[in-house]
Amino acid sequence: MKLLDINLIKIVIVLTLGDFFVVAHALPVSLSDTHWCLHSIQSMDDAIGVIIPNDSSRYTMELKRDGSVTMKLNCNNANGTWRTMPSSDGVSGQFELGSLMMTKMMCSPPSLDIKIAKDAQYIRSYLVKDGNLYLSLMADGGIYVWMPVR
Repeated sequence: MKLLDINLIKIVIVLTLGDFFVVAHALPVSLSDTHWCLHSIQSMDDAIGVIIPNDSSRYTMELKRDGSVTMKLNCNNANGTWRTMPSSDGVSGQFELGSLMMTKMMCSPPSLDIKIAKDAQYIRSYLVKDGNLYLSLMADGGIYVWMPVR
């Protein structure tokens, strides 16, 4: 009888931990009021490979709760709108940046400001993984990897 009780307790613990595990991973990730810096741009073209900015703090993106976005793009600033449609997994979904209004300063090379502003209109989806934000361009155009600003 004692062996049966112990096995029953083990089953209850496993089920409880299993339910907790599922619930913990089902919580949606909110991108509202988050601040990111650019880690890298992953090109699907092997000839380009991965582009890493010299100073990631010169490329930041703040996604505000009101649906506006503020970006620092090297020596330029950009403002616009953003919206998401999360998937059922809570960590990915559709992502869209509206038209960006950007200052037109001539930044010292190498600069990614024009590339980022141009590519912004082609962002179609997002994934939050290991604390980073992955923004994917349409038609396998590439992936922008953003790290949280701490």
